[in-house]
Amino acid sequence: MNEDFARQLGAEGIGTAFLLATVVGSGIMAEALADGNVAIALLGNTIPTGAILVVLITMLGPVSGAHFNPAVTMVFAIRREISSRQAGGYVVAQIVGGIAGVWAAHMMFDLEVLQFSQKIRTGPAQWFAEAVATFGLLFTILATLKANEKAVAMSVGLYITAAYWFTASTSFANPAVTIARGFSDSFAGIRPQDVIPFVVAQLVGAFLAHLFCTWLLGRKFDAAAQHR
Repeated sequence: MNEDFARQLGAEGIGTAFLLATVVGSGIMAEALADGNVAIALLGNTIPTGAILVVLITMLGPVSGAHFNPAVTMVFAIRREISSRQAGGYVVAQIVGGIAGVWAAHMMFDLEVLQFSQKIRTGPAQWFAEAVATFGLLFTILATLKANEKAVAMSVGLYITAAYWFTASTSFANPAVTIARGFSDSFAGIRPQDVIPFVVAQLVGAFLAHLFCTWLLGRKFDAAAQHR
């Protein structure tokens, strides 16, 4: 493994870890402070997630492209903008980093580190919502890269902030995030048995976004990717 690739994997791992520490940690904090008001708890979970995405993509985009998401990595591998070896390494780093971030959140809030979620998230409406959420995320990334590469970080953060509220599933839109959230029996959790349908829907949504953007925007883009 060359040094540049090692740095890319490190960026994907630490970035996804901080993303999940934010998603799960803010969910734990929000639920504790919201006094049973689920809308306030969701808002308290939404704002930190959108904010940390802007930060992470801005600082780690130049290192790895700041995918933090196997669906994003899949699309850029299909587009041959990264190699299959690079894509495989990214996905492993994202999943490992995501689980590490969940465990870090548990430790910060003095909870049992190893957990499995009991939160039910299933059904056709939820699966369709995940396909829509992930389609929208990839559409945001690809279209913004074409329009203004420097706006990707803010666009992704704002899109996820919005998608938390307009999708029935609260927009996981990320297989690594989905897998990691299965290990947290908290506000942000998802039952392990509900993970696979979510991931399938996410990958379908991402692939459809790739097809649509290839038609709408053309195959080649003006800049290398910075993405969630």
